[in-house]
Amino acid sequence: MHLHNEERAGGRPPRVTLKVLAQHVGLAAGTVSAVLNNTPASSSVPQRTRDRIWAAARELDYRPDFFARSLRGKRTFTIGVIAEVGDVYSSILMKGIEEHLGKHGFFFLAASHQHDAKVLESYSNLFMDRGVEGFIAVDAPVRKPLPLPTVAIAGRQPVQGVTNLVLDQSRGAWLAVQHLLELGHREIAVMEGPVSSSDSADRALAVRNVLRTLRVPSPPALRIQLEGDCGNPEAGYAFTRKLLERSQRFTALLAYNDVSAMGAISAIHECGLRVPQDISIVGFDDIPAAAYCNPSLTTVRQPLLKMGEIAARTLLEKIENPARICAEILMEPELVVRRSTAAAKPM
Repeated sequence: MHLHNEERAGGRPPRVTLKVLAQHVGLAAGTVSAVLNNTPASSSVPQRTRDRIWAAARELDYRPDFFARSLRGKRTFTIGVIAEVGDVYSSILMKGIEEHLGKHGFFFLAASHQHDAKVLESYSNLFMDRGVEGFIAVDAPVRKPLPLPTVAIAGRQPVQGVTNLVLDQSRGAWLAVQHLLELGHREIAVMEGPVSSSDSADRALAVRNVLRTLRVPSPPALRIQLEGDCGNPEAGYAFTRKLLERSQRFTALLAYNDVSAMGAISAIHECGLRVPQDISIVGFDDIPAAAYCNPSLTTVRQPLLKMGEIAARTLLEKIENPARICAEILMEPELVVRRSTAAAKPM
């Protein structure tokens, strides 16, 4: 007895092949393949035609034959992502990375680097053994060239062959400080990031330069540096308590990131003070929870989802064209004003 295709596949409809998809849209299989794989040849295909191909692929639920692609091109269509897996900041970036890779038939393997250069090297070697074609390093200590095309998000390490995707920290610092000055704040405390975080040094320097340029006093008693995990509110909480125990008065606090800002708000409330009536708080990143904490957080937004997408796109371009040289991509921040900032309380 002969079984139908659906029965042979356990009740599932037959797989749509590239040939079937090409016949459906009335184009050559090579043209359809070039568009779906976003190869350099696809640039000559009109946008309307590309849109038609993608629409048909979705309609027919076309899924490329991964093993055939791998054998034909001796490729794995896999990249390695080395980040702090589980961290809110990294998770949003990885979502953007995953969305772009998925559209182009790529997979990724992920591992946590623990801000340790030796762990980073160990995982990069392990990923190479698994056949990855490139790396995306998120807030990682990339200090020397990696053996495959690499994009690093956060930090600004001038390493040969590495494309750095960085935020304009000077612009972000300016937006935050200028906002507080417009509200009448002149006594501004600054929470700097831990040494382990790739953005810490650049952001701290940017804030200090802006305060100096705008002639805002920044005594050592109003600066404090976090230690340990800046992805945990506990760090911001503990160090804000230390700030409050000092004799130096402040009416506003620039937190290193949103998570530390949330810890700071908790510490301020526990000490019998109010946010923003007594102390205004500005965060950094604009993670989803920033809009829902109490009070909702004024923050400098990093376009994290977009940054993940751009990192993935840039890496795939580097893989297709290894000679492509791009040392740095600069992203623009945006100030998001919510309820954690208000006019300075008169003395």
